Amino acid sequence: MTNTELMDGCTLAPYWWDDVPRPHLPDQALPPTIDVAVVGAGYTGLHAALQTARGGRSTIVFDAEEAGWGCSSRNGGQVSTSIKPTFEQLARRHGKQRAFDILEEGQRSLAWIADFVRTEGIDCNFGQVGRFHAAHNAAQYEALTARITSQPKGLEVDAFAVPRAEQRKELGSDLYWGGVVYTQHCSVHPARYHQGLLERVLSAGAQVAPRCPVQAITREGALFRLITPQGAVLARNVVIATNGYTGNLTPWLQRRVIPIGSYMIATEPLPQALMDQLFPTNRIVSDTRKVVYYYRPSPDRRSILFGGRVSHQETDPRISGPRLHADLVRLFPELAQTRLSHSWCGFVAYTFDELMHVGQHDGMHYAMGYCGAGVGTSSYFGMRLGQQVLGLKEGNTALDGLAFETRPFYTGNPWFLAPSVAYYRWRDSRPV
Repeated sequence: MTNTELMDGCTLAPYWWDDVPRPHLPDQALPPTIDVAVVGAGYTGLHAALQTARGGRSTIVFDAEEAGWGCSSRNGGQVSTSIKPTFEQLARRHGKQRAFDILEEGQRSLAWIADFVRTEGIDCNFGQVGRFHAAHNAAQYEALTARITSQPKGLEVDAFAVPRAEQRKELGSDLYWGGVVYTQHCSVHPARYHQGLLERVLSAGAQVAPRCPVQAITREGALFRLITPQGAVLARNVVIATNGYTGNLTPWLQRRVIPIGSYMIATEPLPQALMDQLFPTNRIVSDTRKVVYYYRPSPDRRSILFGGRVSHQETDPRISGPRLHADLVRLFPELAQTRLSHSWCGFVAYTFDELMHVGQHDGMHYAMGYCGAGVGTSSYFGMRLGQQVLGLKEGNTALDGLAFETRPFYTGNPWFLAPSVAYYRWRDSRPV
């Protein structure tokens, strides 16, 4: 199949937008003063705003695009504990107790988002389906099984190994060397989740100002002045919630996050028998490659949603789509003649220590750097950030006070990603 045939009729927008188009909220006059101004109307910003609005603070949320236009409605809808470094890695950096507390915070985030969706009654296809984390070589399988059999006391999670001989019980592919199932990981329709969250923020009395980029932030005594094309607003507190879209509005933060393109495709609808063969358990899937793949059935089990890091910079979805399809076919040769219905991309934010960060700089609050696994943690730490703005003790997190690292000469343009991606692709291709 040629790329032209593969992409014939393909929509260059997120699959999720078919069900939930980005809301076109009406323009409103900006208030001259406000208690809390939030920059970014994704999961982090809206959860912070929900806390401050329900806590009695007048709140406005700005976004340069429509609310949720970024990765909050472009992600794969996979929810995990989201802390990438291991206990041993964190203990070497921060000591055993801090390592324990950080990993516990990640576990808490998974339980919290499930409870939030249930308590708020958000209809977003949320389910505890479990994750199959696949090993791309034999050494990685051994490492995965060793990790679940020697979990730190008090941080145990429910998981079990799946040897290669039994892999097709979990996934209809022979490409991997087995894997591990984490039973508590979840899936969600990200755009439905965002829409439900947005509705609750508006119901709490917060104002959301889409298509209204904040162009500058300056200090005026104890207040902040936010300059936008629609006028200026004076705010007592400012929350920066821009994650992978952090720019020169906040240069200090821009130097500390690495924007990385995250690319996804959706297949045309598949026969039910084929879907049952490829995804017999309906789990979300990821693998141990450094240049990672992540995929799952759509909520209606008609299409496969497949994502990965196919480039070091943003590209046309008409280019990234065929590249991802080629990777998908290596996993599932049965899909060689399957066309794509959607191809899209967005930006996630990595950090130099592979941890998300929560804190204050120049008097402004921030939370960002979820390293590509932020559905649960961006929600959870956005909530905690809102509590911190309110001065609540329960807003404290294990990440508070951690040094937010950068590198000499890094200003936000990740020039080093091209050689890094090439190196990790080479390393991923090795048998050990």
